[in-house]
This record gives sequence, structure tokens and C-alpha cells, in this order.
Amino acid sequence: MSKDTLVNEQIRAREVRVVDQEGNQLGIMPLKEALRIAGDKNLDLVAVSLSAKPPVCRIMDFGKYKFEQSKREKEARKNQKTITMKEVKVRPNIEEHDFQVKLKNARRFLENGDKVKATVMFRGREITHPELGQKLLLRIAKDVEDLGNVERVPKVEGRNMIMILTPKTS
Repeated sequence: MSKDTLVNEQIRAREVRVVDQEGNQLGIMPLKEALRIAGDKNLDLVAVSLSAKPPVCRIMDFGKYKFEQSKREKEARKNQKTITMKEVKVRPNIEEHDFQVKLKNARRFLENGDKVKATVMFRGREITHPELGQKLLLRIAKDVEDLGNVERVPKVEGRNMIMILTPKTS
């Protein structure tokens, strides 16, 4: 049911098909009769499907229904995982130990379920050798292939070469 659900006197149809709180069909009846039945049980008449002919209404405790629906939505939001993008920046002539540190960071990011943007930054004349940057990025991809997949292959953008890795779903 949507946020603009019609309840009790908000319903404007002459006749409605009524379903009780257990899900049993009570049949088609005038709106006043359906409202009286719901009132006798201290419950609300809620329009379930206004597009049907005649509209379908259900007898239920609307306040309780709204409360449970908000609890379900809150639980669904809590279970959502937001994927963030982490970045690892390297230079084409990086030393082995520095490379291992950056690689360890990339592995940690992928283990935590984050995407990794691996960037090789070129300065000055280094841009004339993009194959060095590509070799470096492909080495990173090969070293983390057990944890992640390449979403975007290495590509030069301005003075940087960028590759995006996504964590593997298990």
C-alpha cells in the first residue's frame, strides 16, 4: 500500500468489496455497511486496490499496520550495504616496497566490500610512456584477482591512468 492510502471516511466509492482481517471475503456491499462492520470490530476500513471494480477494502488496525510497515522499512535500511569508492594512487616509477603497501591497502578495501579506484599519476614527460602505467595497473589487478574483478580496464584520463576494481561477491 502506498503512502496515500485511503482509510475509513476518505474512501469515496459507493460499493466496495470487503476482506476481513483473516483474509476472508465478505463480498460486495455499500460503503456505509462496510464502515459499520469495521466500526463494530473497532478496526479501520483500508482501501487496498482503488483501481478494481468495485474497489477492494480490507478491515484492519491501520495504526498497527503503519507501525509494522515502518519497522520493516527501518530493518531493510539497516541491512543495506552502501558501497564506497576507495582510491589507491601510485606513480609509474614506484619502488617495490611502496607498491606492496599500496597493494595491501587495495586488498584491505576489497575485503571490506569497497570498490577500488587504482590511479597512476603521470608527471612531466612520464606521460610519454603510458605502457608503464598500464603494466602497473595490470599487476595490481593480477595481485588482487582472488578478492576483486576489474570493472573498468586501465584507461588514460588527462595525466592519470585509471582502473576500477569491484569486490567479488561470494
